[in-house]
Amino acid sequence: MSTNLDNFSRAAQSGDTYVLAPLPYADNALEPVISAHTLSFHYGKHHKAYVDNLNKLVAGTPFSGQSLEQIITATAGQADKAGIFNNAAQIWNHMFYWYSLSPKGGGEPPAALKQKIEESFGSVEAFKQEFANAAITQFGSGWAWLAQEGSKLAIIKTSNADSPLTRGIRPLLTIDVWEHAYYLDFQNRRPDYVNTVIDKLINWEFAAANLG
Repeated sequence: MSTNLDNFSRAAQSGDTYVLAPLPYADNALEPVISAHTLSFHYGKHHKAYVDNLNKLVAGTPFSGQSLEQIITATAGQADKAGIFNNAAQIWNHMFYWYSLSPKGGGEPPAALKQKIEESFGSVEAFKQEFANAAITQFGSGWAWLAQEGSKLAIIKTSNADSPLTRGIRPLLTIDVWEHAYYLDFQNRRPDYVNTVIDKLINWEFAAANLG
């Protein structure tokens, strides 16, 4: 998948219908950190449910056939369209999360991204600690993001289905901290899940490709 964030979600569409975009790896590729069992529920049940719900909600409306990005920005903050926003945003967020992980993840960021991280956070290690803290301390369901604001990088966290797209901020990476993302493998040990994902699975190449 291209990392053109203006149309990142095109793999989720087939004409006017929204579809479950394929994972970028096999369902057991993230083991032992994230099990195939977790992916079967997280991707095959939760992510798919958002797709099915969105198709029902937008059928016969002006949103039918629009990209997820268009729907998200058009419905953000509108109480009467919360259902459409939540499902469209959760499809997008989940797709972005799958690409934020890699079986060959972890290690050191590519040079250009590493320089940006060092400029913004002092060091890669300092960034990892701040990123992990954001994910661990997000109250309830939500997401932690590495994002780009102008020439600087920032760490933000969002609740429920919200994402940096609603704020005009460019996301580079995300970690899902809804309980269904980790509970089958880590139970209530969110810190263990977050730190292990950052150490073993985080997809620096994807983040670097998303730099504006």
